[in-house]
Amino acid sequence: MVTGIQLDRAPLWRDELATWSAASRPVDDLLRLVGNIDAVNGAYYLVMHAWIAVFGDSVLALRLPSTLAMAGAAALTTLLGARLFGPRVGLLGGLLLAVLPSTSRYGQEARPYALVTLLAVLATLLLVRALHRPAPLRWLGYAAAVAGLGLANLFAVSLLAGHAIAVLLCWRERRDRTPVRWWLGAVGAAELVLVPLAVLGRSQQGRQLDWVGRPGAGDLLGLPGSVVQAGIVGGLLFGLAAVGAVSRGRWGAAVGLTVALPALLLFVAGQLTPLFVPRYLVFVVPFGCLLAACVLAPLRLGAALAIVLAAGVLGAPEQAALRRTHESPRTAPIDYPAAVDIIAAHRQPGDGIVYAPRDGWAFLDLATAYHLRVNRPRDVLLAEDQVRRADLWATECPRPDQCLASVDRLWLLIRGEHADPLAGMPASRADPLRAGFRTDRHWTVPGLTVALLTRR
Repeated sequence: MVTGIQLDRAPLWRDELATWSAASRPVDDLLRLVGNIDAVNGAYYLVMHAWIAVFGDSVLALRLPSTLAMAGAAALTTLLGARLFGPRVGLLGGLLLAVLPSTSRYGQEARPYALVTLLAVLATLLLVRALHRPAPLRWLGYAAAVAGLGLANLFAVSLLAGHAIAVLLCWRERRDRTPVRWWLGAVGAAELVLVPLAVLGRSQQGRQLDWVGRPGAGDLLGLPGSVVQAGIVGGLLFGLAAVGAVSRGRWGAAVGLTVALPALLLFVAGQLTPLFVPRYLVFVVPFGCLLAACVLAPLRLGAALAIVLAAGVLGAPEQAALRRTHESPRTAPIDYPAAVDIIAAHRQPGDGIVYAPRDGWAFLDLATAYHLRVNRPRDVLLAEDQVRRADLWATECPRPDQCLASVDRLWLLIRGEHADPLAGMPASRADPLRAGFRTDRHWTVPGLTVALLTRR
């Protein structure tokens, strides 16, 4: 599968560092963390905690669960397509999903989006089977899949809007209300698990998504490219999907609404609360692939495969870029390993280190902790670390001048590339450093500045 190529080449980015920080804590500390922030990812962190205990926390190990999940999603997409529209649609839909940039992007990330995609396809396949041949165990499996989907990403439960259409179509065809009752019961059972998480997550939303703006019409129109991670490929995929939705009758329309309704719900919700994050919609991509495959399936197999290959070729530049960095935009990478390597090469016993910023999403301290496990310079401004705070951020010393008095050599790790390292720091931190230290050397690497200061 394309996703497995150069799986560990791109450095961990800030969201993955948050995963590592959370999942590597003892379970009681992890539970305290999700009580304060990131509760919506708590189940994923627990899964990753167990995974790390067995397989370690290398870049490869952290990302492998997502790669396996995306492989599973492609396989289940093939099965779902075969069940709904025939074997050729299933085959082409699974292949199309496999070559998309978004499949590689989120299949190479230590975050829950690949798992969400897998569970979305699994839940839909279980629904189709339960509707075709109802049985309590099948509906129980569907309820479990929906609960797992919500635990992995609460917004992904918007998939149920499309599922509701499918259930209503089934009732209309058979004039039997039993599937409707079973479906409502299964969804109700899943909600028993998800409602408490939704309440807790809502209380944390303002802090967790404070960087998210209100979407405009351009954001809505750009969703295909944003979700698929390549504008031309997203346009091709969802253009074909739109044709497939209107050409495959009621069930084509139902699958089309499974794609369209979550997107519209995300856009509308984004007008009311910070929520509009395009990657939250990655779970609809397999259904778009199946609808696109409905258009390709009547063609000769060679021609259909050529179009799938063309989609892969068109996405090749993004495939290459995402293997260099997971940052957005790709033209602004942040090379944490290179910065830490500089510190490791020149550090001396007794050195201290200061990070700027400390309260944002750069997670410079987490990057240093991950890449420099031993003989790390002492965090001289640290007052209370992330584990004690049950948070993703540490608390710094309120009197920097006093805390800096214990070191004669000091490293600075600063976000951004600065000719004057102290220019990248707030005055409350820069002023005592200017007064007590001089800059001996500084280096810039993509996205970061490293400086070595010695006492005057």
